[in-house]
Amino acid sequence: MKAMDEPAVIGIVVYEGVEPIDVGGTIGVLSMAQRILPALRHVTIAEQAGPVRLASGLTILADAGFTDAPPCDVTVVTGGPGWRKQVDNPRMLAFLRDRAPSQLASVCTGALILAASGQLAGRTATTRRNAVGAETQAPLDLLAASVAAAPAAAVSDDHGVVTSGGVSLAIDGMLYILGRLYGDAARDRVAGIIEYDRAFAANRAALGHRVA
Repeated sequence: MKAMDEPAVIGIVVYEGVEPIDVGGTIGVLSMAQRILPALRHVTIAEQAGPVRLASGLTILADAGFTDAPPCDVTVVTGGPGWRKQVDNPRMLAFLRDRAPSQLASVCTGALILAASGQLAGRTATTRRNAVGAETQAPLDLLAASVAAAPAAAVSDDHGVVTSGGVSLAIDGMLYILGRLYGDAARDRVAGIIEYDRAFAANRAALGHRVA
C-alpha cells in the first residue's frame, strides 16, 4: 500500500463509442482525489493519441497511444456501445494482454473487452446487469459465457483484476481501486469529498464487493 504522498498512475483506456459517463466517473473521481493525493496522476490511452469520439458525439483527446502509453499502476478499460468493435480489435486485445492481470480493471462493458483479451479467463467478474435499447442480451449474461462467474456485484476483485458494474458504478470501481492503492481511510475521504460516501455504502450493502 502506498503512502498518501507516493505517486500512482491510473491509465484510462478509451475508444470510439465509449459512454461519456464511464469517462466522467473514472476521471472525475481521480481529479477530486488529487485534493488529498497530490501525487496521483491519470492518463487517457487510445489506439492512437489524439481525438476520440464518444458515444454521444462528444470528442476528447487521448493523451497517449498503445505504443507510447506510460507504465501504469492500474489500467482501466471503460465501457460503452463501442465495446462490440473492440472485442475484435487485435491492437486493443494485444495491448491488454501485455498488461499484468493484477494491474487491470474495467468499468461497465469494458469487462467484455477484457474477457475477449483472455485476461478474465477462469476469473469472477462483473459488468452492467441490464440490456439497454436495442440490446437483446444483458452484458452480464454475455460475460457469464467467458468467465468463471459473473455476479451482479458493484465491484469484483479476483486476485487483483477489478471489474465494476454498469455506468454509475464506475465511481464505486474507482473508489475501490484508490482504497487498494492508498488504503480505506484515503478511499473514504475521497468518497466524502465527492459526497458519494452514503451511495458507496448503500451500493456495497445492496450489491456487495466480491473479493477473491
